Amino acid sequence: MQLTGIITAMVTPFDDNQKIDVPATKALVNQLIRSHVNGLFILGTNGEFHVMARDEKIQFAKIVIEETNKRVPVCVGVGGNSTREVVELSKAMTAIGADVLSVITPFFISLTEEELYHHYAVIAASVSLPIVLYNMPKNTGINISTDLVKRMAKIPNIIGIKDSSGDIANIKSYIEATKKEDFVVLSGSDSLILKALDEGAAGAIAATSNILTNINVSIYQHWLKKEKNKAEEAQQSLEELRGILKLASIPAVLKKAMAIAGTPVGPARYPVLPPSEAAIQEIEAAVKAYQKKHAALAN
Repeated sequence: MQLTGIITAMVTPFDDNQKIDVPATKALVNQLIRSHVNGLFILGTNGEFHVMARDEKIQFAKIVIEETNKRVPVCVGVGGNSTREVVELSKAMTAIGADVLSVITPFFISLTEEELYHHYAVIAASVSLPIVLYNMPKNTGINISTDLVKRMAKIPNIIGIKDSSGDIANIKSYIEATKKEDFVVLSGSDSLILKALDEGAAGAIAATSNILTNINVSIYQHWLKKEKNKAEEAQQSLEELRGILKLASIPAVLKKAMAIAGTPVGPARYPVLPPSEAAIQEIEAAVKAYQKKHAALAN
């Protein structure tokens, strides 16, 4: 399966009791698909996978997969520190109908290249589903080397990588190293969507598309039509939102912005607290500014 275009790094809606909000999840899935995203990426960083129990992950994935009903691919995060646990979760997600699995590198400890290769090779051998590697060195402490990506791209069901390094040179090196393979590189940095496309990336897994869906989609659509100026305008328009995302821990600002914009998805899960009152004022101002010019930017 080829993953292309704008794939939303979907948040996980929680209710006020910190439990999965089923109606809000279904509503968000349908809203994103109506806005023409090319796929859904769940249980990633903005999906708060790291604070969810195994059974919750399966429950949430099942809701999303059933509601999506094959309208777009659903890529499910199954990463963790233990190879055995990742294999077990991968099998469970396969059984409930996931289209693609995403596996972030282990974290907390440093691994050798051979250990990392073995981790991914064992996981890939355990399932038939396509697998997307997930590189996020700032959070995990591990950067998947270009040589290792090139080697893993030869494993038949490892079909791509989401790169959230924030380094366009890193994305470019992955593209160059795998150009002879059936392998896609996807930007995990929303600020680099257009640059990554220009370098040969297949698309982006974008968290800002939870709220600025039309703008994100328009970057890709304008790029396809070779409308460079319009694509650049849409890309630049993401910066105001990206600028406020650092006002609180991930994904508290994004979730608050979505609520202000009319898409309630509840709070982030503890230990992440809601944004401060001062931060909320900045978030409200940014959302209102987007709402004024949103239609023009999305067309």
